Amino acid sequence: MPDYLFPRTFRARTSRRLLALGAALALAGLLAGCSSDPLAAQYRSGDSKQYIAGDGTVTEIAAENRGTPVSFTATTESGTTVSSSQYLGQVLVLNFWYAGCAPCRAEAPALQTLSAKYADKGASFLGVNVRDQADTALSFEKSFGITYPSVIDTDGGVQLALAGLVAPNAVPTTLVIDKQGRVAARILGQTTEPSILDTLISGAVAEAS
Repeated sequence: MPDYLFPRTFRARTSRRLLALGAALALAGLLAGCSSDPLAAQYRSGDSKQYIAGDGTVTEIAAENRGTPVSFTATTESGTTVSSSQYLGQVLVLNFWYAGCAPCRAEAPALQTLSAKYADKGASFLGVNVRDQADTALSFEKSFGITYPSVIDTDGGVQLALAGLVAPNAVPTTLVIDKQGRVAARILGQTTEPSILDTLISGAVAEAS
């Protein structure tokens, strides 16, 4: 695997001021948003029922070390065809999830909040559902108030396009794709600190095209 796939780990101290101001409030909102969800509550309590997920490691890739642009075409839960080329010139946030994934449910409110924040501000969100059929994905989105689309990737096409960047057993995983279509950052596991993802997105938006 090329060296650029092992960039420096994001260090929270680089955004300590932002975290101090926003993390507590954001995390409180996240927990409140899924407090009535039994799977999310089970996950937060530590009773993961043998669920395998990433450890929350956050990684940034310096612009000069990013690989070639990712390329994929897929179909959303509503039947619309989307491709990576549609997002060139803006930042794309890809979140890998499925409905029965407890940490996916726990992070869903925070992802929706950030999606709304960056709407028309240079970044779009796209979910990648790795396990469910369209009706299950739509039901999840309705329950959690998710307004951004998800592609149904049960055939693994999008995952294959990102092989080496997304561990197959680490769901959720969130990728920040830069304006040139290259992976700029990765959160391997649940987004436990929404302000960190916010920082990663805003940094990518601020980069030159």
